[in-house]
Amino acid sequence: MRIGSHVSTRRGYREAAKAVAAMGGNAFQYFPKNPRSLQLKAFDSRDAKSCAAWCEENRIVSIAHGPYGVNPAAEGEAARLMAACTLNDLEIAEACGSLGVVVHFGVFKGSDPLQGYRNVIQWINTVTAAWQGKSKVLLENQAGDHGPSGTTPEELAQIRALCREPEKVGFCLDTCHLFASGEWAPDRWATFVERATKCGFFDGLEAVHLNDSRFPSGSRKDRHAPIGEGCIGLDGFKPMLASPEIRGIPLFLETPAGQDGTHRDQIELVRRLGKEAGAE
Repeated sequence: MRIGSHVSTRRGYREAAKAVAAMGGNAFQYFPKNPRSLQLKAFDSRDAKSCAAWCEENRIVSIAHGPYGVNPAAEGEAARLMAACTLNDLEIAEACGSLGVVVHFGVFKGSDPLQGYRNVIQWINTVTAAWQGKSKVLLENQAGDHGPSGTTPEELAQIRALCREPEKVGFCLDTCHLFASGEWAPDRWATFVERATKCGFFDGLEAVHLNDSRFPSGSRKDRHAPIGEGCIGLDGFKPMLASPEIRGIPLFLETPAGQDGTHRDQIELVRRLGKEAGAE
């Protein structure tokens, strides 16, 4: 099982990798640059390459998370700036040896939802046309708090299929978002797997944001809880961790840290759950 958490890069990319290893993890997520800004970053390539080498040596996997302001459904000059921002993130992710860069599906406020989907496809095509690396654009499912778009596996799979270079696009499945949107209900994990398999969603799955939910299924509220302390609960996560479709996919905690300021206890808990579920 590859499990870890989001960690700070305040001390550099390699130190971020070491931080998750120190708490017993072998996977980590990081912000390649300021998550509150679209400004491009001239990053330390030596530190990034050192991070990649250290992770390869220690068998640690990573993903980057793009700034919150990136909205693939945007239009015009805003879309161009966001594409440039994500290309910068992909450069950093590639140098760090990361699987890809997570971007939220996007929010469109216009009257025609189909135009929002067209915008997402065009934005992805703009990014991938200028990108030749191995790191992928990882679309993340949404909780539904800003509207229903981007909440279903069918939508994400169809968007990927319609892109010019789908091989450069993958998915990051957020469990809290999936639960909050109502796409995953208590005792209904098998139903989601059936749908996701049928539409080809799992063909593009690269990462999982493993988060419990403070609010019930269908609430459309994006509020993460520590594993086992939310409405998904330990019994809810067991069938997911036992699922062949999830087994082997790296898991990244975005939950509140424990009393020691780390995710050590939650990482150990997930490993125990995985063993009980036969996932390790």
